Amino acid sequence: MANTKEIKTRIESVKDTRKITNAMYLIASTKLRKARNDLDRTRPYFEALRTEIKRIFRTQNDVDSRYFYPPEGEPPLEGTYACLVITADKGLAGAYNQNVIKEVMHMLDEHPDTKLYVVGEYGRHFFTQHNIPMEHSFLYTAQNPTMQRAREICDILLEGYDRGDFKKIFVIYTDMENSLTSSAHCTRLLPFHRAYFQTDTVEKAVTTPFEFVPSVQAVLNNIMQSYVSGFIYSALIDSFCSEQNARMTAMDSANSNAEKLLAELSLQYNRVRQAAITQEITEVSAGAKAQRQKHRKEA
Repeated sequence: MANTKEIKTRIESVKDTRKITNAMYLIASTKLRKARNDLDRTRPYFEALRTEIKRIFRTQNDVDSRYFYPPEGEPPLEGTYACLVITADKGLAGAYNQNVIKEVMHMLDEHPDTKLYVVGEYGRHFFTQHNIPMEHSFLYTAQNPTMQRAREICDILLEGYDRGDFKKIFVIYTDMENSLTSSAHCTRLLPFHRAYFQTDTVEKAVTTPFEFVPSVQAVLNNIMQSYVSGFIYSALIDSFCSEQNARMTAMDSANSNAEKLLAELSLQYNRVRQAAITQEITEVSAGAKAQRQKHRKEA
């Protein structure tokens, strides 16, 4: 059985660990709140873009754009896919990264020639370690999602899409459904279905046709570049929020385990200390008894 000094050392170690987990919980909470605020400030702009895209399709029935399936539906698109993979830069976030990797591996099983565009050190390390080729790795940190970085990712993806290097673009990221749960999603980014921009909102009939300069296709393509950037930015923010939420959950679980361990160690410490005290009392009592017996014999 461990002595009181060893147990006390373990108690101090657990207390130090608890301080670290509490600090990490608070940091993750602050980052989560800031990221949500950033997304809330930019969301109205991209909602307005979606409304304008809807109006274009409402007023122009014969719009032809490389970013959309034709009006008659989704044709079979054979060819290479591109996939933007968003992971974290480090662990300590429960199953956050593993769930994203599972979605990626599932896609690679179905489409082995998929080109991977990776955000996050965890994903880069995993694919490198398993000899899975990456088409492009964005070396900036996943801890600071910005609109500028979303535009850079968008430009690279659209450049390959416009050249015809791949027929579809997917995004695998983690969406925080609520404050308690989040899940990894594989979402097709391009091409869009026209029905994606349809809403139940009743609008007034258009009496005066809109004029598009230089053409409706050019206007739509220009808007779509901004919209895709916004979609990617939203995915980066959602993933970052999900990561911080997962990290908060992991730190809260670690803190609860530390509290439980402290209670067990404190109980063990008290038992060992009491046993030591009892042993000392027994030894003193036995010594006093031996002395009394010795005095009686001498008398």
